Amino acid sequence: MNTTAEWLCRRLPELVAEHGVVGAQVAVLAEGEVWDASAGVLNVETGVAVSSDSLFQIGSVAKIWTATLVVQLVHEGLLDLDRPVRDVLPEFRLADEQAARVVTPRQLLTHTGGFEGDRFVEADADDPDTIATYVAQLAQAAQISPPGELHSYCNAGYVVLGRIVEVLRAKPFHAALREHLVEPLGLTHVATHYAEYAGHEVASGHLRSRPVDERFREWDAPAGRVLAMSARDLLAFVRMHLETTTYAAMREPQATPPDFGFGGHQGLGWMLLDYAGGVRGIGHTGLIMGYRSVLRAIPEAGVAVAVLTSGGRAVPLVQEIYDHLLDELVGVTLPPFPTPPATPLPVDVGKVVGTYRSGHLDVHVTPGAPGRVRVRHEPRNRVAEALMAQEEREYTGLRADALISVEPVGGRHAVLVLCGQDEHGRVRWLHHGQAAVRV
Repeated sequence: MNTTAEWLCRRLPELVAEHGVVGAQVAVLAEGEVWDASAGVLNVETGVAVSSDSLFQIGSVAKIWTATLVVQLVHEGLLDLDRPVRDVLPEFRLADEQAARVVTPRQLLTHTGGFEGDRFVEADADDPDTIATYVAQLAQAAQISPPGELHSYCNAGYVVLGRIVEVLRAKPFHAALREHLVEPLGLTHVATHYAEYAGHEVASGHLRSRPVDERFREWDAPAGRVLAMSARDLLAFVRMHLETTTYAAMREPQATPPDFGFGGHQGLGWMLLDYAGGVRGIGHTGLIMGYRSVLRAIPEAGVAVAVLTSGGRAVPLVQEIYDHLLDELVGVTLPPFPTPPATPLPVDVGKVVGTYRSGHLDVHVTPGAPGRVRVRHEPRNRVAEALMAQEEREYTGLRADALISVEPVGGRHAVLVLCGQDEHGRVRWLHHGQAAVRV
């Protein structure tokens, strides 16, 4: 065992205990080899230990899998990323008919479709018609910005991509995942939908140190949302991306998200990350009911690290794992989280105060102390209610176009980016990863 693997096997159980993380797996790809470590338990009620074979839901990291299936269709000449979605799904509807006519698969892949991103609807994830039913309900999805204008994280857009896969492959999305990715890669510790969970040890998601209520399964956005796997099998998938040129175009910049203090760009599915010295990384993060997953890779070095967790204060654990491993293996570190400036930049209160709406929450901004504002998030569905606290927090200026929380939120200072102006010169969108439009 090399010294890096020894550090990981020793340190991971310590970090799990220090931060109250329920269960964790870490896998590392370096010098052509994969090694992993695990710690904690699958479920606080059963106490069964996490092993290397255990499965964790990977949340939005599944978007890379969806994007890969879409790019396969492009390579086979079955799909043009720059033709309207309606070329494949003539029934596709949004609340804004003009937007629905022109939205393209490329815009969905890059989160620039502009429509409401989080529409959690009651659906059976194992029903073969679930994705088609979900897409039909997008006829009520509000348009937040014109297609192609603004990067705003859009879970719903990836469900539409999943439906495109189903139509062009003439099979359920989970079957396409298995036939075109899981089986060709020889992966044995992957469940593509709930029906496959029974054959594996699967970690339960935990919120506030308790297993997540099973009723939330009814509110999963389909198309890969319940994809679960071991960290080792996740890196086998990433290895395919690093060692072949077939999917290299997925790592090319396509859009520029608002700057939350880390820079970076958006590829086709992949988040493109900038490190010191001009090193370009790729990755994705997944946050789903009771799970947090983080994937980072440095293609030029052939290095990748996957961290999967199932509840507790995962952020500091993830931060230390990546700070140590990327420095040890590649000589780079993650950019530090932004902090309030020593001399706070006053907020133009008149331009910022108001109520902003995105798919799953309303953001209320009111005057605070001189030069500051207070921000309160109000959930709009029970998924958001379960995931977020509703405390009101004070924000100060980070930049002319960004606010930062005065006190840390979940171990770091939250950043809100101010985008665009309305006809009165006020902020049009308050961006928290998704764009919330002034209402």
